[in-house]
Amino acid sequence: MSLTLIGILGIGILLLLLFVFGMPVSFAMALVGFCGFSYILNFNAGANMVSSELWSVFSKYGLTVIPMFVFMGQIAFYSGVNEKLYQAAYKWVGHIRGGIAMATILACSAFAAICGSNTATAATMTTVAFPQMSKFKYKPLLSTGAIACGSTLGVVIPPSVVLIIIGLSTEQSIARLFYGGIGAGILLSLLLMATVYVLCRLNPSWGPAGPKSSFDEKIRSLSGAVEMMILFFLIMTGLYVGYFTPSEAGGAGAFFAVVISLVRRSLSWENFLKAVQDTLRISCMVILLIAGAMILGKFLTLTRIPFNMASWVASLPVPGTMVLGVIFLMYAVGGAIMDALALLLITIPIFFPVASELGCDPVWFAVLITVVTTLGAVTPPVGATTYVVAGMARETGLKEVFKGVSFFLPAYVVCIVLLMVFPWIITFLPGLL
Repeated sequence: MSLTLIGILGIGILLLLLFVFGMPVSFAMALVGFCGFSYILNFNAGANMVSSELWSVFSKYGLTVIPMFVFMGQIAFYSGVNEKLYQAAYKWVGHIRGGIAMATILACSAFAAICGSNTATAATMTTVAFPQMSKFKYKPLLSTGAIACGSTLGVVIPPSVVLIIIGLSTEQSIARLFYGGIGAGILLSLLLMATVYVLCRLNPSWGPAGPKSSFDEKIRSLSGAVEMMILFFLIMTGLYVGYFTPSEAGGAGAFFAVVISLVRRSLSWENFLKAVQDTLRISCMVILLIAGAMILGKFLTLTRIPFNMASWVASLPVPGTMVLGVIFLMYAVGGAIMDALALLLITIPIFFPVASELGCDPVWFAVLITVVTTLGAVTPPVGATTYVVAGMARETGLKEVFKGVSFFLPAYVVCIVLLMVFPWIITFLPGLL
């Protein structure tokens, strides 16, 4: 049996373990990687590879960036920053037809910048924004659709755990990926808000206008969000000028988030412990995924599937844009049937060499596939943020939430097309570093 055939068989077994037997993604990747590596070489080689990879993963200093940024986001969540950000956004655009839904998307953008998790953003914004939209008689499908789609900004706008993982997996600068995510995140935010505007122009009853705030009220509302704006500015500026590494930026961000919450007396001891517990749970899950992906990657490298695929794609008599289009379509479909982070960890060893062979900018490709896979967070059957919103807005059924999300899907398509046609949207800021 050829090495390529063994690799294809291994990928098939992996999909079987995931979708038929329901095995956790990290364990499935590790098991297939170990068994495949041992089959090609021998059991001792496989055991040595697993032990060395696990040691390499769990002793890597760069991984400390994950729990630090996650902890920063959890502190912000439990200290009530979400409500302040929402109120500030509401004061500025709440008087426009559909403005409360736009304010929700703005608040999602702001909270994503300090959280980095789409499910945490979904839970936060559903709790804060959905009752307000119900109060002003917003149509539930518009309310839930705006929350679910706005929450996906958590993995695009930095600091993003997904971009951190991609940076570690492909040995790219995490700071450059963060700056690349800013342009893409702003573009997607504007397109989602434009979707709300168009829907409410076509259907005025879906999003009635709220009360208008005075200019003084708008200015005063910013005081509730200014600390987190300063926090985001300090992190990104520190990375830009080289005051600290991404790992140090995560630690500094977590420290300042705790200090701010203590100064404002907005974090109880009970909530602090909850933030620590959630940080440990999320960080362990992510690091186990990385370990499993690295073991699987060793097996795929041994089969030479990534290199053979890159060479085959590069030799195809078709334009490179068509090849990239097929890759992005595969990410969009794959993101709809499995967790986005797991999908990226499985496929990056295969598709990243292909993109490199085609001459793609690595930052552009990494950010763009992140945007593409965010579709999976709102589309069935996985739709993680959609399930969170439906579970918390219990008076609205899952079917109606998915229907509301469907109105926003064209915004994602337009965003992806614009990022492909105008790559400078992503690459401009990283080019300044």
